[in-house]
Amino acid sequence: MPSRKQFPLRIPQELYDVYEQWAADELRSVNAQIEVALRDAARRAGRQPRRRGEDISGKTIE
Repeated sequence: MPSRKQFPLRIPQELYDVYEQWAADELRSVNAQIEVALRDAARRAGRQPRRRGEDISGKTIE
């Protein structure tokens, strides 16, 4: 597994609450939900191409 960079993220409590509920709805941790949102934004901006066999969230499609 590739190494992962750790860093502190400061966001308003209201935004954290949004991600917390969103993560719960999708059975993810808040950290994983933020990572999914960041990957999606990078792909939409054309900064990170989608890898073959992945859906928009980065999950493998069979």
